[in-house]
Amino acid sequence: MTDNASLSRAFFALHHGLPRQGPGSDDTTRRLLSFVGALPERPRVLDLGCGPGRSALLLAAEAGAEVTAVDLHEPFLDELRAAADARGLGGSITPVNADMGELPYADGSFDVVWAESSAYSIGFDTALRSWRRLLAPGGALVLTECEWTAAEPSAAARAFWERHYRLRTGEENVRAATRAGYAVLGAHPQPESDWDEYYGPLAARADAADPGAPGMAEA
Repeated sequence: MTDNASLSRAFFALHHGLPRQGPGSDDTTRRLLSFVGALPERPRVLDLGCGPGRSALLLAAEAGAEVTAVDLHEPFLDELRAAADARGLGGSITPVNADMGELPYADGSFDVVWAESSAYSIGFDTALRSWRRLLAPGGALVLTECEWTAAEPSAAARAFWERHYRLRTGEENVRAATRAGYAVLGAHPQPESDWDEYYGPLAARADAADPGAPGMAEA
């Protein structure tokens, strides 16, 4: 059995330097941003589970946001610092090493809380509950969540997700957000191309990796 440390090292070895660390695209980021509506001239955005900052960089460049970008993996934050400086955005993005489940920010600190492909790490319902307090009046929470899209998922698919992360339908997630006190402004099913943008480079990296390296087979 692989220990957690080896699995973690293998996981990050596969993901370092990739264009994305989860399904998504710049077009999807822009689409999600459009749901938020009018923002202050310099909106305060908290990007949780930012990785090397693909979304943070876009939000700073295109929305004029002051982005606090949070991740627990310092090498990703180093990548973000370098990319922000190279694009002249170093003054707009503050990388922070912190746990998204134990955030050190006061209530009402942000106009937008942003979480692409990261809420699952603490659970969708926990994210809804714990992040709401961070929003300023009129603020918005933007996140992505894996969900059932097939009307009748296969038994094998159900068994896999029951073991690893319990999925719900999009409608069930909208109801959960409403119960948590949110007014849902919109939902955007991610296109298949968002998954290709993530899994294509990841598959190439995995094919080139040493399968005998500790944790690599499981990662």
